[in-house]
Amino acid sequence: MFDKILIANRGEIALRVIRACREMGIRSVAVHSTADSDAMHVRMADESVCIGPAAGTDSYLSIPAIVSACDITGAQAIHPGYGFLSENARFVQIVEDHGLTFIGPSAEHIRIMGDKITAKDTMKALGVPCVPGSDGGVPTVEEALKVGAEIGYPVIVKATAGGGGRGMKVAASEAEMKTAFQTARSEAKAAFGNDEVYIEKYLTTPRHIEIQVFGDGKGNAVHLGERDCSLQRRHQKVFEEAPGPCITPAERAKIGETCAKAVANINYIGAGTIEFLYENGEFYFIEMNTRLQVEHPVTEGIFGVDLVREQIRVAAGLPMSFTQDDLTINGHSIEVRINAEKLPNFSPCPGKITQFHAPGGLGVRMDSALYDGYSIPPYYDSLIGKLIVHGRDRPEALARLHRALGELIIDGIDTTVPLFHQLLAEPDIQTGDYSIHWLEKWLEKTYA
Repeated sequence: MFDKILIANRGEIALRVIRACREMGIRSVAVHSTADSDAMHVRMADESVCIGPAAGTDSYLSIPAIVSACDITGAQAIHPGYGFLSENARFVQIVEDHGLTFIGPSAEHIRIMGDKITAKDTMKALGVPCVPGSDGGVPTVEEALKVGAEIGYPVIVKATAGGGGRGMKVAASEAEMKTAFQTARSEAKAAFGNDEVYIEKYLTTPRHIEIQVFGDGKGNAVHLGERDCSLQRRHQKVFEEAPGPCITPAERAKIGETCAKAVANINYIGAGTIEFLYENGEFYFIEMNTRLQVEHPVTEGIFGVDLVREQIRVAAGLPMSFTQDDLTINGHSIEVRINAEKLPNFSPCPGKITQFHAPGGLGVRMDSALYDGYSIPPYYDSLIGKLIVHGRDRPEALARLHRALGELIIDGIDTTVPLFHQLLAEPDIQTGDYSIHWLEKWLEKTYA
């Protein structure tokens, strides 16, 4: 087992890893920018190293600075958290070339799943169901029109190197294809330096269902059920729950076994999430995230496992501490993402926290790096906390979430907490009857 782990991240996810390390008796190293010198993850870690200026490109994305921090502190392994360098295959290779351990999948698997076309082809070959679409990249408008005619409209044009909703445009008809195609390519080039796009059938009322998988890198893998992440704004998740309110036990077992078998066949190591669109009882693969997800706590809530601890164990060469037969769903869990944003435009709202009080009680978990007097810097993602609840069933989880939101105090800035108070009053949220388009339509109607 490792003696010391460096966490190449910040905020609540850095704290999450530090806590797992502490429970395992492993010393932790926090890295930070000059803007984060007073951050909670710096205070909580056993050691800390400043790795650069405020801008993420000069600090949390600086591979030489992070590797140097390992040399300085003697850390043997790096946990990337999510975001930043967590899915950067080049980073993984450099880490391993320096004799360090990357706590996550191999560079090869990150590279394969990082390209949407290669990922789709790989999953299709492994027996995972995929959305009908183009066979690879589509280079011209003429080819795009041909694909659209073959699979039928509406279609969605996507960047092969995309993510976060960028480089994605919907064409409802042949007349809209040219604009959608050109716009998606332009956005992809600007955001990712790669203007290649592909085309898929656009499902009208799907849900976003993702399967949590975990492998030991030696041909063994399990699935930990599904999460429903359908409540999204501009392809960004805001509300996640497990298990999915629309998924039957038979569907869960079938798609879960398919996913676990797929990652076992490629000797995948660590945590991964295979994401699907789900409509009319059918699952359609969209992408695989080769890292820990923001919403991993809802899976931990219903299975009673520590996914970060498990990541560290398998990275150190130990076997998984559970088998598929050990994994039984217990109750229901919901997470809401709390951002430092001003409604209704969701504009970033950094600033000083004048008062912070986290809710508590049975079945309530608050993952956050906030504290009284902390100044949220303007340089990073606006996520400032995740409120997670667990109940014996979905109605109890919803009631617990309502109670916990009422206890939560974040003064000094605007946050998205009022959004969740409003959502919990909606009948569709109470019944779980929503698709990936529900929230944006509701926002248009509510804040028109």
